[in-house]
Amino acid sequence: MGQGSSGPGVTEPADDSSGGSKGSSSRFSRLKQRLHIRRHHSLHHHRRRDSDSASGSLKLHSAEDFAGIALVKLISAEMKFKDKWMACISFGEQTFRTEVSDHTEKPAWNSEKKLLLERNGPRVARISVFETNRLSKNNLVGYCEVDIFEFLTQDVDSDIEVIHLLDPSSPERVVGNISIACSVEDHNETEKSFARRILSIVDYNQDGQLSYPEFSDLINAFGNKLAADKKEELFKAADRDGDGVVSMDELASLFVIHQEKEPLINCCPVCGEILEPSDKLNNMIHLTLCFDEGTGNQVMTGGFLTDKEASYGWMFKLSEWAHVSSYDIGLRSGSSASHIVVYDRRAKRLVEELIDGKIVLSMRALYQSKVGLQLMNRGAKELLQSISEKQGKKMGSVESAKDIPKFLDFFKDQIKMAEVKYPLEHFKTFNEFFIRELKPGARPIACIERDDVAICAADSRLMAFVNVEDSQRFWIKGQKFSVQGLLGKELSSNAFMNGSLVIFRLAPQDYHRFHVPVSGTIEKFVHIPGCLYTVNPIAVNSKYCNVFTENKRVVSIISTKDFGKVAFVAIGATMVGSITFTKKKGDYVRKGDEFGYFSFGGSTVICVFEKDSIKIDEDLLANSARSLETLVAVGMTLGLSKKKHLEVGLPNLDKCVL
Repeated sequence: MGQGSSGPGVTEPADDSSGGSKGSSSRFSRLKQRLHIRRHHSLHHHRRRDSDSASGSLKLHSAEDFAGIALVKLISAEMKFKDKWMACISFGEQTFRTEVSDHTEKPAWNSEKKLLLERNGPRVARISVFETNRLSKNNLVGYCEVDIFEFLTQDVDSDIEVIHLLDPSSPERVVGNISIACSVEDHNETEKSFARRILSIVDYNQDGQLSYPEFSDLINAFGNKLAADKKEELFKAADRDGDGVVSMDELASLFVIHQEKEPLINCCPVCGEILEPSDKLNNMIHLTLCFDEGTGNQVMTGGFLTDKEASYGWMFKLSEWAHVSSYDIGLRSGSSASHIVVYDRRAKRLVEELIDGKIVLSMRALYQSKVGLQLMNRGAKELLQSISEKQGKKMGSVESAKDIPKFLDFFKDQIKMAEVKYPLEHFKTFNEFFIRELKPGARPIACIERDDVAICAADSRLMAFVNVEDSQRFWIKGQKFSVQGLLGKELSSNAFMNGSLVIFRLAPQDYHRFHVPVSGTIEKFVHIPGCLYTVNPIAVNSKYCNVFTENKRVVSIISTKDFGKVAFVAIGATMVGSITFTKKKGDYVRKGDEFGYFSFGGSTVICVFEKDSIKIDEDLLANSARSLETLVAVGMTLGLSKKKHLEVGLPNLDKCVL
């Protein structure tokens, strides 16, 4: 469980009414007692559920079919040396951190935070432990990943578990242990907790009870005009003992009664969000999180996007205050474009892309300013070409092999050597390692037998757009970008002009072999000469150059049955002078087949689909509309053929396995 990843949904447990599997039924019975199950069924199904619940035979049908509030507590750890320690927990798009411990090898934090568990939302939380003896940045020592759902469904008597902390450089090595606890707040306790917090805020004289004026202000804050017109009636209904004030228990009872009949709360008094009357459970969850007061233990500090941001020391905070650097979802242009945060599709959380700070500063100077543009026009393009050629030769030399350990150390928690086909000593040059192959099965192909399901072509950061206009609105800022400019006049067609665009950006730490996203026949290859700008988003988001239409690239056309023609564009970049294809014209390829590789550096693949030929996965489009790249792996689903499903209807993808 401790190192699990988000996997397929849990299958339906056997009915235990006839003495079935004791372990399975106990596991789900335990969850039923600790978690309020959310379902979207008809009234008939609700009645049947009530009946099943009364008879004790209610089942949890899938791992995604739950919602609630989990209280996660980071208790303590045992490390191998003494230091001052801090722990972070990342879940979805939020990261929280503890206070710094005393100088010890057994730090104790007793810090907790409430996490929102959503239907089909993130399941895996990453816990990172840092030593904090550095001024500018703290050092990541160990980490673990916890599947919250599995934690909550364990058939054990205690909510506390001790989990190994793994070395980010060598995940097979244990560097310590961490004790954590996780429980789900009971629905009734959620309501009482909310009522208690509400009372503490509007109880102006702090006597633990609400007078009529205080109660009146509370009802007004809920934004319910109907309730506001009958405040006196509500006050009398709440004041069950007739003492002229409303206690916490009386307020909680009022909420319970009215949430079942007609909700009192139409909008959140804290953030102002409008609440849907039909979604009672999530409304209460929302309100509880907005009014979160903890349980008396130390509540973790929030407001961070990634554990790396949360771990930075005071020197970084000073630079951030001085506007030298900032964090945000997506990428901003100009001086704040110093951190690239992407969304990990598999783990369903935000992660920061590792990139050397000096390189960031140089890219910002070159690509985000008019001065940089003038430099490019006065020889910088030739300089980039020369650098790439020299670096390519260097990385092909035997001496370059000594750089492999340093490269692995820099990207210590982002390259998994266990997936690599050959051991480290097999690689005689750095470039041999850079174009490394993976073990068979390391990248499962989704719906392998279904040619109407397109897959991701590379381990990469992906941006997907229904049309070129969307790509220019959310991502590509170059003033001259066009599909015709990307593909060249020879391969352009009207169908491609208004087609969908998918950009796979590879970073240096990625597996650098690209694969075929669709099944079909390779019609042709066209080589287009050009520059070698970086494909980093800082350059792509620049209005002063046009990376994708000016860089060296190779365009291939794949003719398919389900998607029409698909243009596959492999784009060179700084220090990527070589694009090698392992297939040739006329070959029939199956989706997932290896198509080629990039030599040293980071680069990009762009797929252009004909208009109305593909329905791209919604999560990819939603992230792209936020200027947020999605971290994907070869073989993950990309989208469905529209051409085929106009004839036969949309398929059921439940059996597609990643």
